[in-house]
Amino acid sequence: MSRQFIRASTAAILTLLASVSVAHATPNCLRDIKPYKLAGDTMEWSMTIAPGGDCIQGLRWSTMQIYKVEVTEKPKGGEIVLVGPGFRYFAKPEFSGTDKFTLLVVGKNRHDEGSSTVEITVSRSNSPLLVSAVSHPD
Repeated sequence: MSRQFIRASTAAILTLLASVSVAHATPNCLRDIKPYKLAGDTMEWSMTIAPGGDCIQGLRWSTMQIYKVEVTEKPKGGEIVLVGPGFRYFAKPEFSGTDKFTLLVVGKNRHDEGSSTVEITVSRSNSPLLVSAVSHPD
């Protein structure tokens, strides 16, 4: 096999895997996101998610370098996975009520190094249940 074929095949497989891993992510799950400044500040974000859903969010803003992200308070109604300078939250299938987790972000904003705390409150989405009615003639 040629190297070009192998590269093209590898790229196609990686693209497919990437699309599969985020296929069930909830779009626009975070609300009221305000940037932190890496200056000892604390930001409060809110997320709406369906039971069994997940949300992916990056933590880097345009003028920042992120050195480290750590979970300082774990969620109880779901799981959190750190992905580079971001996270992915997975709600448990039986999720109801609210959940909360806290992240510590350490890095550099322009020329100043520092850290910020991001507290994220998770609420269950109230998306309507879609029901299809089919009428059968008697």
